[in-house]
Amino acid sequence: MNYSISEKYNTVIVTFKGKVMGGPDAADFHDKLKELADKGKTNIIGDLSKVKFMNSSGLGILITAMTTMRKAGGDFKICGASDRIESLLIVTKLITVFDHYKTLDEAIEAYQNQQE
Repeated sequence: MNYSISEKYNTVIVTFKGKVMGGPDAADFHDKLKELADKGKTNIIGDLSKVKFMNSSGLGILITAMTTMRKAGGDFKICGASDRIESLLIVTKLITVFDHYKTLDEAIEAYQNQQE
């Protein structure tokens, strides 16, 4: 599982790339999220625009990320899901659980509106 982390407007952006399928990388990712939460960085966006494939373990990673950030007083929003990933979210009913946006800019704006 490949991902990169950047920051923009007091928001942490996790850009997932390729296949999101769990495995040993999932534990490392969860540790990274805890580290961010410990630093008070709890407004996270999962950018799925570069994800080619996601399985149930990948969905579990997203759910864990959301749970971790909400427990820390923040949130984990998603954006940029392809039609295939969005269909997966709809079939599993997770589309109703996540705050989801078409673009990264819309997701960032949602956090900025919360802070006002």
